[in-house]
Amino acid sequence: MDRECVSVLPRVCEVLAAPASCLPDDTSLEKLLDWFTALTKSGVSLQETCPCLLKFISTVVYDTSSDPSILSFTLKLTGLVGATEEGFKVLQECSVLDPAFNPQRWQEAGPWEDPCLRIGWIQGWKTMLQHSGALFFFVQAGFIEQLLHLQTDSSLFVASAANQMLAHVLLLCQNAPSEGLNGVDEEDNNSTGASITDLKRPAATFKTDKDCPAVVVEISEYLKKLLVPKEASQLHQSQRILKLLALLLAQARPPLRERLLLMVADSLEELVTAGYGQLTGPLMDVILAARSSGADVPDQRMSRLLSFMLSTGKPADLVHAAAAFLRRGHNDGTHLAQSAGVLLLPLDIVTGLSLLGTGTSDQQRLSMVEQLKTKTSCISMICLSLTNAPQIALLAPDCRPCAPALILTAVLSLLRMCSGDTTTSSPGCFEVFRNITGCGKAQKCALDALSALSSCPEVKVMLLEVFTHLTQCLANPDSDPAVLQKSYQALVKWIGVCTDLSSLSDHLREDLLQVVRKRACDMRWEVRDSTVEFVGHLAGLRGHQTSAEKVCDASEALLGGGSFTTPLLKEALQDPESYVRASAISALAHTLAPSWQQGATLTQEQVGQVFSHSIPGTEIVTRLLEILSQDTEGFARRPVVQYFIAWFSSSSSSPSSACPLLVQSVCSVLSRGSADLDWEVKVNTLDLAELLLDRTFSGHHRYRKGPTTTNHGQPHPYAATPAPTHTPKTHPQDVESDLVGVLKALVEQGVLSVLLSGLADCDRPVGLKACRLLIRLRDTVCPLSSEAQDPAVAPATNSVNFELPAWGWAKEIRHMLGERGRLEAATASGEAAKEGVSSEGPALSISVCEALSSLGLDERLEILTQSSDHIYNSPLSLLQDILTASTAHTQPNSQQGQEVIVDCY
Repeated sequence: MDRECVSVLPRVCEVLAAPASCLPDDTSLEKLLDWFTALTKSGVSLQETCPCLLKFISTVVYDTSSDPSILSFTLKLTGLVGATEEGFKVLQECSVLDPAFNPQRWQEAGPWEDPCLRIGWIQGWKTMLQHSGALFFFVQAGFIEQLLHLQTDSSLFVASAANQMLAHVLLLCQNAPSEGLNGVDEEDNNSTGASITDLKRPAATFKTDKDCPAVVVEISEYLKKLLVPKEASQLHQSQRILKLLALLLAQARPPLRERLLLMVADSLEELVTAGYGQLTGPLMDVILAARSSGADVPDQRMSRLLSFMLSTGKPADLVHAAAAFLRRGHNDGTHLAQSAGVLLLPLDIVTGLSLLGTGTSDQQRLSMVEQLKTKTSCISMICLSLTNAPQIALLAPDCRPCAPALILTAVLSLLRMCSGDTTTSSPGCFEVFRNITGCGKAQKCALDALSALSSCPEVKVMLLEVFTHLTQCLANPDSDPAVLQKSYQALVKWIGVCTDLSSLSDHLREDLLQVVRKRACDMRWEVRDSTVEFVGHLAGLRGHQTSAEKVCDASEALLGGGSFTTPLLKEALQDPESYVRASAISALAHTLAPSWQQGATLTQEQVGQVFSHSIPGTEIVTRLLEILSQDTEGFARRPVVQYFIAWFSSSSSSPSSACPLLVQSVCSVLSRGSADLDWEVKVNTLDLAELLLDRTFSGHHRYRKGPTTTNHGQPHPYAATPAPTHTPKTHPQDVESDLVGVLKALVEQGVLSVLLSGLADCDRPVGLKACRLLIRLRDTVCPLSSEAQDPAVAPATNSVNFELPAWGWAKEIRHMLGERGRLEAATASGEAAKEGVSSEGPALSISVCEALSSLGLDERLEILTQSSDHIYNSPLSLLQDILTASTAHTQPNSQQGQEVIVDCY
């Protein structure tokens, strides 16, 4: 622990323990407890390192007038100290356990009425119950009864915490050893209500093989008693008990699991047969957790209860139960088939497609029809049916009620009904049809189901039907933006898995072309954005076949390729909405990537032809650079840099054969991007600088090349995979001579300026990225003397200089260099140069290697990789804040009291 913290902590304890002490912000206490918890986990003994804490605990727990938040904090701290057997013995010797954790004492004094004290009592005990000694005290003091009483606390937070604590106690009981805690059989002590102070040694009277089963029985009896509600107002209580049971059954081992099941099985059966709809979900969780236990007798009974829940009750409850079973992924053919039938029944009734054949009783069908006539329950059940339809289609043939193609047909039929097509509705279900017509929620669920069904191999032959319907949905003037977006997404999914598009007629392609053209000019920006995204996604789908001979990307196969998409996307670059402009830039990158990759393998003359015919390069690049320098929205500026990253990644690895327009643009992007106000734009710009470093030092033995990534760390989806390079063996002097040349090129391109400006940036991600790249550059061009093979190596690289301005970011770099005393100017005397480090003046010509070696990059990297709050949110800062805030709170009229702000989460 920090020495300063040790010296300040006693004063903090005195302040918090003072009568009527109170903090304006309780979160500072939570942060203090977090710090103590972290110390304990690191192996620090709080009672030995911070003896003032024991004095603090003793003082506070005997003062019932203390603020409830401080009392709660003290109980949690006491639990933390007592979490080890040594700490627990110290607490016994200090005689603080009884006053601290005696709820009757707090009830009589009054603080128990505050929920935060009850939370502190629960969490304090839960932290302390890590060993058998603490369990002994808890049981012998009769606190099980208090814990059970807190299960129904008026505060939901207290009740939830008590719920978790009860599970903790039960699981701790199953882990207790079978012999006495000291390994010797002891006499039994029946005084379960004794004061904690009377229980001098845990091993004296406690025998876990007797007491732990008694605890299990007591808790099980309680669960059994409260499981079945006696009136409707107690349903929430039953829900809580069921959640606790599900948690216990999932974590408990035999024999505890079997004991619990045997105790509550009758109550569970009573709940199942009572048909409480609100309890369907929690009941299914318990039954499924019980069936996963592997116990034979309980499993047989739970299987009967599961069958009952999937066959009897209200339709809405049946559908929710079936969805819960399917979601858990149990490999149970009988119940899978039963669940699939229940879930497809609403879709079967609405569409009239006989998805289930004759496998459903007339009574169940009639009951479902009546339920579907109510709009709320109708939409709920239809959406559940649609959500689970793709998973049902992927089941084994003996588990699913019908073929996947029929399920897909039903989903398409429902989509038409949502659009108002009465020809697809089931006869006699006009009330149900009225509920679905125009329902955006059902329509979106159906489109999600349609997207998911594309992964089913057996339905790919239905591309024509799906394509036709989705195109109609996109053309529907009544479709809202969310529905249109999901229609586009579904279309991309289907086109992505069905690479053979030869079944699509020219008429269908023309329809899609007209729809895209129309939606690109929609009044709603969300629709324009979805349309532009769709165009980009199509361009990214490669290897599609439209005939026996022709293979192309999906954009060319369906929309005619760049002759249609490029002008559309160019127009979108002028869109007034920044989201649309951003999507257009990303879509252009996907659209033009094939031409970039083609240009990477061509000669200089061929490159010019490709870019003059396939890409209206200058016009697009000019517009992109305008967006980067002038757009007011960072959301639109970010993809501009990513566009050039993708282009550069796909271009030729040889600078001499690279597109001249690209070479010219990269310098502009580096300059503008590094000066952007948006930190993500600056990080993207550093990604581009990294690519330049990789390209420049390709094959150099000291350079550690990193992967080409996006700002999220993922490979660029449309970046070409470079061919492996083979560097010929050359003389070390030739290598270093070439190194000087490429280093000069980097300086001229502005890469070094970008990295240094990033290092001085106030945004931590920018500084961190720049620092790592500068270290990589330093290790490449400025080797240590022990690594140098030739004495002339260091002088050669030191000869490369760069101009360091006297303004902006360069002032911070000058300050860094000046602080370390390593700056030497070539344009003035040594003393004059040092004076110019921190003042305005002419640009300085500085050696690259000298600067890189003098910036203290390794130390700076260590600081940047730490948490952003490692200085101002340190434990010492927290302790000082508590002292200051407490002083300000006790002197509210002081000027200091008006200014202090406490650190909080």
